[in-house]
Parts: sequence; structure tokens; C-alpha cells
Amino acid sequence: MRSVRARAALGATLVVAVALIGAGLAVLLVLRANLTDRAGLEAEVAAREVAGQLALGTAYAELEPGDEETHPVQVTDEEGRVVAVSKDLEAISGTGTAEVEPEPPAPAPSPEGDDDDDDDTSTPDRGEVSSDRLDFANGTATVDGETADYRFASVELTTDEDVTLTVHAGAPLAAEQEAVDSVRDSMLTGLPVVLLVVAGVTWLVTRRALRPVEGIRRELAAITASEDLGRRVPEPDSRDEVARLARTTNETLTVLEASVGRQRRFVADASHELRSPIASLRTQLEVGAAHPELLDVPGAVADTVRLQTLAADLLLLARLDAGERPGSVVVDLGALVREEVSRRTGDRIAPAVSVREEDGLDVTGSRGQLARVVGNLLDNAERHAVRSVAVSVRADRGGVVVEVTDDGAGVPPGERDRIFERFVRLDDARSRDDGGAGLGLAIARDVAVRHGGTLTAGAASDGGARFTLRLPRRG
Repeated sequence: MRSVRARAALGATLVVAVALIGAGLAVLLVLRANLTDRAGLEAEVAAREVAGQLALGTAYAELEPGDEETHPVQVTDEEGRVVAVSKDLEAISGTGTAEVEPEPPAPAPSPEGDDDDDDDTSTPDRGEVSSDRLDFANGTATVDGETADYRFASVELTTDEDVTLTVHAGAPLAAEQEAVDSVRDSMLTGLPVVLLVVAGVTWLVTRRALRPVEGIRRELAAITASEDLGRRVPEPDSRDEVARLARTTNETLTVLEASVGRQRRFVADASHELRSPIASLRTQLEVGAAHPELLDVPGAVADTVRLQTLAADLLLLARLDAGERPGSVVVDLGALVREEVSRRTGDRIAPAVSVREEDGLDVTGSRGQLARVVGNLLDNAERHAVRSVAVSVRADRGGVVVEVTDDGAGVPPGERDRIFERFVRLDDARSRDDGGAGLGLAIARDVAVRHGGTLTAGAASDGGARFTLRLPRRG
């Protein structure tokens, strides 16, 4: 069953069926027990009535067991012999003996004393009915040719002649059986109807609840077919899980649209950036092929270096986008900064770069990628500085902070986040050869984030730009 509605309807129906069957069985058991107890009470009353007559000295043949058809009676002595039975009792079971014929002779107790005791003025003792010996049992009895089930009560008594008798009286269980059968038949008849109603209601309710989900599915299928990430799935007015699913889906589509847009812009910008040095290099080679004396070898080398740098940047960004994990090498940031500054000896402002650092500031990651971050920050500061660049490395709240500042024009507050986007350059009037492709800061931030750190831009104290790299300290 692949349908959620079908599974929900089937599950609800099974649960209700199990619950109803369990409740029905409990009701039948309680009803049977109550009716059986009621029949037992009737049998006890009939047995005590006969026992009372025997205790008063009534002869066996003169016993009046009440309604003999409704309450069959059997009286046995202490040896199990039948001494009296009710009228028309033809067969019996469940009382300890199946005999229904009294065994002669059966002496009847006399209510009067012996003639020898006529002068005795005392009142003779009467028999007693024992309240401690009361037993119940189920059995059958045949009265006047009709056999039925009975609940028998057994009451023991002792006559004034010191004879112990047991009175077995029964009450019919037909009413109990009829009531139980009636309730059971009603339950069996109503159970399928109730289950059909439960299944139908569950089907309709689930269908209505899942209707927005089907709308979301259709819209997603349409988006997949059209590849139009600008479309959104419908959001229901409810505040349930389906509405939250629709909102989350739309948020995911928004993020996906932005990601695809960035990828497309990246491809377009990369193509544009590659076109310029390739065209320049081709032009120089074509001129050199036609006029060897006019070949600009330094220019061709510069264009080739620029192509190589741009290709390396694009390759690194591709690896970062693919989720490449940084290494686990221990890197001394102070030594790394000094090394990157020393490599720039001979540049136009390299002698004006000042470095302040603390020892023992280690981080964990890729030394090559971290060197790329520091190098990109130094290159950016060198391009925009007027006279000096300052670099500091210090510990701060469990991390290591690297700050690179310059005395240039600085970064406007509204552009301090945009400059980390790919192929973004604020100095559009600057030549491409001097300004680069606009990937350095984007690479630096991506590497910092993948190392568990941050890279932000701010204002230096003298009005220039300040770039702050914060990385978690090792240990």
C-alpha cells in the first residue's frame, strides 16, 4: 500500500477494531459475571428457604421448594444419599450426585417430642443452618422433560436429630445466556458498521489533510520540469506541520535559487575574466607570428601569469564549494605571517610593512590555504595603502586574531560585506591588470569559514581599511 491515506485508514481501522474487540470482551465478561452472580443469589435464596423448612422439622415429603420448575432442589445427607428432590426432577448434574430418586427408607423429622418426654416443659432444640458452608456450581437439570443450565447453591444444615443435610437448589441461567448472546450478536453486527465508518472518516480526513501536500508535490514537479526556481509552492493558511513544510520548502527554494544564481554569475564572471587575458595573449602571439620583431614577450608572460593565477583561484574555489575539508596540520600563525611578509620584499611598499606578533599562537588547518588567506589580505592592503601596512597577530578569548590594516581610502560601511563576494571590485575605474579579478577576499573568507573562523572588514584608526581574521586556537 503506497498511499498514505490507505495506510492511515487501515491503521486507524485496525486500532479501533482491536479496541472495540477488547472492550466488547470485557463487557461480555462483566455482564456474564453479574448475571451469574444474580442467578447464584436466587439459588441461594431458594436453598436457604428449603434448609429453613428442614431446620424447622418439616418432613421430606412435605417440603415446599417454591417454584419447582424454576428452582430444582435436591437434598442429600452427609453420606451423599439423596433424601429428597423437587417434583418432576428427572436428571441433575453439578451437585455432586446425579441421583434423583430418594433412597428409602427416609425418616422424616418430627416436629413433636417423644411421648416419654410429655412431662418435660422445656422447648426442644431446632436444627441449625450453617452459614459457613455455602458453595456454588454450574450444572444442568431436566425438569418435566426440559433440560437447561442452572446455577446451583449448596447450603448445609444440621437437623434437631443431629442429621447433617445439604440442600442443592438451582436458578436458571437461560436469562444470562440470552442476555450475553444478545449483546454479543449486537456487537458482531455493529462492529463492521463502526469499522466502515472509522475507515471512511479517516480516509476523508486524511485526504483533506494531505491535499496541501499534494499541491506542494505538483508544484515541485512543475518546478523540476520547468527549471524555474523563481516559483514557490502554495502555503496553506493553517499553522500545522503541512504549513511549516510548505514554508520550509519555499525557504529551501529561495536558498537554491540564490545558490544557482551565484553559480551562474560565477561562471559568467569567470568566462569574462578569462576572455581578456586570453584575447590579449592571442593578439600578442599573432602579432609576433607576423612580425617577430614586435613580439611583446614580457606582456605575454604577464598575461600567462595572470591566467595561471586566475585558474588557480578558480580551482581553489571549486574545491571549497565541493566541501573540501581543511587539513589537521599545526600552523604557527606568527611565523606564517612573517614568512608571507618576507616574500614581498622588493614590492613598492614592502619596507613599510610592520609586524607585531605573539609567540606560540598555533591553529589547526591547511598551511597552504591559511597562507593564501594572509597573502590575499597583504596583497589587498598593498594595492590600497598609501605609505604603510600594519599586521598584528595576538591571542583573544580562546582564539587567534590576525589584523591587517592600511592607510588607504578604506571601505565604505555599506560595502563591507559585498567586497567578499566573488568578482566584486569597488574600484571599477582601476585597470584589471592592477586590480585583479576580485577573487582574493572571497577566497580568504571561504577558507576562514571552513577553518571554523571569521573574516570581517572594518575601519582602521587612521581612516584606512582593517581586515580581521579570527581563528580558533589549538587546544
